[in-house]
Amino acid sequence: MALLPKDKRASIAVDLGAESCRVSLLRWVKGKPAIELVHRFVNAPREVDGGLRWDLAMIVDGLEEGVRRCASIATEGVRSIAVDGWAVDYVRLDAKGLPLGDPFCYRDERTVKAERSLHRKIGPERLRELTGVQLLRINTLYQLYADALDGVPEGRQWLNLPEYILSRWGGARVAEHTNATHTQMVELYKPQWCREIFQAAELDLACAAKIVPPGTEVGRLSGPLAELPELRNAVLIAPACHDTASAIAGIPATGNDWAYISSGTWSLVGTVLEQPRNGEEAREENFTNLGAVGGRICFHKNVNGMWLIRQCMDAWAAGGRAWTVPELVAAAEKTAKPRGLLDVDDPDLLLAGRMPQRINAQRVRKGYEALDEGAENAPVFASLIFHSLAARYAKVLDRIALHSGKKLKRLFVVGGASQNDFLNRLTAEATGLEVFRGAAESSTVGNFAVQLAVLEGGRDAVTGAYAEQVSRWAGLFVGAIG
Repeated sequence: MALLPKDKRASIAVDLGAESCRVSLLRWVKGKPAIELVHRFVNAPREVDGGLRWDLAMIVDGLEEGVRRCASIATEGVRSIAVDGWAVDYVRLDAKGLPLGDPFCYRDERTVKAERSLHRKIGPERLRELTGVQLLRINTLYQLYADALDGVPEGRQWLNLPEYILSRWGGARVAEHTNATHTQMVELYKPQWCREIFQAAELDLACAAKIVPPGTEVGRLSGPLAELPELRNAVLIAPACHDTASAIAGIPATGNDWAYISSGTWSLVGTVLEQPRNGEEAREENFTNLGAVGGRICFHKNVNGMWLIRQCMDAWAAGGRAWTVPELVAAAEKTAKPRGLLDVDDPDLLLAGRMPQRINAQRVRKGYEALDEGAENAPVFASLIFHSLAARYAKVLDRIALHSGKKLKRLFVVGGASQNDFLNRLTAEATGLEVFRGAAESSTVGNFAVQLAVLEGGRDAVTGAYAEQVSRWAGLFVGAIG
């Protein structure tokens, strides 16, 4: 039986990205869904008074322009709006709910000192035991502690960015669970803030919003946007506010035999679990347990990704040869299989600049010959990177199968790099899994799928049945993006 909504009004998905923000529209045309990217604008942090901050007013203006454009197209009216985005960054609010200033970017180096200082109060092993989350100094915990070290007064609420946008547009102030887990301040086995961590960091628990599951209706649109006839009575929904959780929700898969790679600058390699895995080996290997739709867990590991190619491309462009990714992929596929593979997670390869030289330095350390670093030899570098990524994916997926007890058969690749058919083929060969290419804009697909699942009756958003409904809607939407 075909999925069709009872209400044929449109829906809007907002996807906040650290490099670009997107506003997309879902409409029902002759009984079929059609998804259109209506507005996209560049986003980047900037230096302000010695700190790296986001331009909040610019982001809000861009999003509201996108919503207005959607309203002008959707003459049938807009039924719902939901917002997802990158994790960990937040907006501090005054008593009236107004922002106290532009939010810090997670890349700001103030957390270096904060991490060291906090670990003297509560050790990293204890933090990992309490939360099951990989230790990253960008996590919200270290940012909030940095605020405390800098003398920011307590008693003021903070909201992660997607939830702030929903609140600004009329929604209740909430902390959606998938996003909250990435703060490193949520208990591993219960969807609640961890008092021990708040106490150790001397943070006021009253400043944290109530945790709600993905798919929660948080109110109705109000303010100037709601004055547009098409937007009146639009429901505001907290989807999986963490964009990675939305991307995983955008995978139309059921069963227990599949894994995923959310492939972009980073490759997030993992699977969805009913319960977290936080044993000694999982902790040592730095797997993380983050919230997923339906009360489930995104169990994955960060692997270096297209960052390697992008950094090489920047170096070659500086030398006068501007390659595009499609050109490099096509040329790399014609080269011979490389001799010797890279350790793609070598800390040196996570740094910016001089990437061809960094790659050669590793090769020499391993006893292999250095490659010609000229731009004309770019396909050889690309082939080496793609073969190395595929091999690393295979090793990580083997460990995931071990930790999860799953017999993996299928692998879904989503995100921008999912379009790299050469890398997908190498991954299939290295893993022995059947590889499926998902949507490049999988976060948008998942955002819409969560919206429709809750609007069409999935009120209990923490069950496996609800997750299956989300998956069904995602299957309908994957082919609907124009």
